[in-house]
Amino acid sequence: MLEDDQDQAALFTEWLKAAGHTCEHFKSGKAFIHNIKRDSYDALILDWMVPDMDGYEVLGWVRENFDWPIPVVFVTARDEEDDIVRALEQGADDYIVKPAKQRELAARIAAVVRRVAPVEDGQNLIDFDPFHIDLANHEVKRDGQRIDVTQKEYELIVFLFRNIGRVLSRAHILESVWGRNPDINTRTVDTHVSRIRTKLGLAPEMGWKLSSIYQHGYRLERLSAT
Repeated sequence: MLEDDQDQAALFTEWLKAAGHTCEHFKSGKAFIHNIKRDSYDALILDWMVPDMDGYEVLGWVRENFDWPIPVVFVTARDEEDDIVRALEQGADDYIVKPAKQRELAARIAAVVRRVAPVEDGQNLIDFDPFHIDLANHEVKRDGQRIDVTQKEYELIVFLFRNIGRVLSRAHILESVWGRNPDINTRTVDTHVSRIRTKLGLAPEMGWKLSSIYQHGYRLERLSAT
C-alpha cells in the first residue's frame, strides 16, 4: 500500500487484516517501487498525492515494467472525473474516493484479486494440459503419467502453477512453501526450482518456461499449447 498519511495507512491495514490479508505500507513512491521490484504482491493500493513520485506515476511504472496484470486500486481524495478517467485509462483496476468504507474496500480488493486468480475445478484439480495436479491426492501428472516428486517439490509446483505468469520473489516463494523457517535460505528455492524444471520438462520446446528473473526470483510461463 502506498499511503503517506500514517493514520490512514494504519486504519486501512487494520481493515485488510480483518479481511484476511497481510499488508505492507510505504510512504513514498520511490520506496514503494523499490520494494515491489523485490517482493511479490497480490494487489497494490495507491494514494495519488504522495512524496517524490505520485501514485499516477507509480501506476505508469507498474504497467510499463510488470508483464502480468497485477491488480491496482486507487484510494485517494482526488474526486474529479478527469482524475478518475486518467487513472483507469492508465491501467487502474478500480478507484475509490476517500473517505473509504471498510466493507467496500475489502470487497473491491477481493474482486480485483479474483479476476486474475487461476481457476481450479470442483474436483480439486489444477489442469494445464499436459499437466494435471491432483490436490486431493498430492499427485502431479504429465500426459497422464505420474511424476515422482517430494512433498516440498509438490508444494512448490502447486504454488507456481497457481501463479502462472507472475514474477515471484525468492523470499515470497520461501515463505509460502517453507514458512518462516530461519534454517532455510533462498538457495533451497533455487535447488528445488532446478529439480522441478527437469522433472516436469519445463522447457520452451515443450511450450513452457520456468525463468530465473535476475536479482528477483522466478516466473512460470505457458508459451503455447502443447
